[in-house]
Amino acid sequence: MILPIVAYGHPVLRAVGTEIDKEYPGLEQLIADMWETMYNSNGVGLAAPQINRPIRLFVVDSLQIIHNLDEDEKKEYPGDEGIREVFINAQIKDLDGEEWAYNEGCLSIPKVREDVMRKETVTLTYLNDAFEPQEKTFTGITARVILHEYDHIEGKLFIDHIKPLKRTLLKRKLDDISKGKIRVDYRMLFPK
Repeated sequence: MILPIVAYGHPVLRAVGTEIDKEYPGLEQLIADMWETMYNSNGVGLAAPQINRPIRLFVVDSLQIIHNLDEDEKKEYPGDEGIREVFINAQIKDLDGEEWAYNEGCLSIPKVREDVMRKETVTLTYLNDAFEPQEKTFTGITARVILHEYDHIEGKLFIDHIKPLKRTLLKRKLDDISKGKIRVDYRMLFPK
């Protein structure tokens, strides 16, 4: 089922997600719905807070980005083959490498894109969708998508990483989003 995506301004986007266990009600269906919602919205990642669930769960499919790069672009991200993975109760263990800029957007903040600086590499501990403990290191675009989604389960948004002046210049657009004065090709849940 395609779920509505929570728009900027909704308090759930600022909540730190709580950990879940395998008894979380309807978890398997929730994960399936998150994949369907993400693909329907043309996203590459989706965190549970974005569908109004304040829990530590997100999904990432960076394969679609990597597969669409030309050969020269792929050389810019050595070692990044892309992933399609579920992350439950993720915790960052290590951030490494140089910070680099990339123009990010977010399904909860439609039609706003800004350059965000993030580290090249992230190591996470998490549970996969079979609740098997994982510890993996990700790099390049995949690391960036993971860090973006990880921010959501920490109550942060990509705009928190941009300079205050830029945020001030975005205020009107952000206000319009929170008031529902925006059109997108997917269902949104606006703050009341």
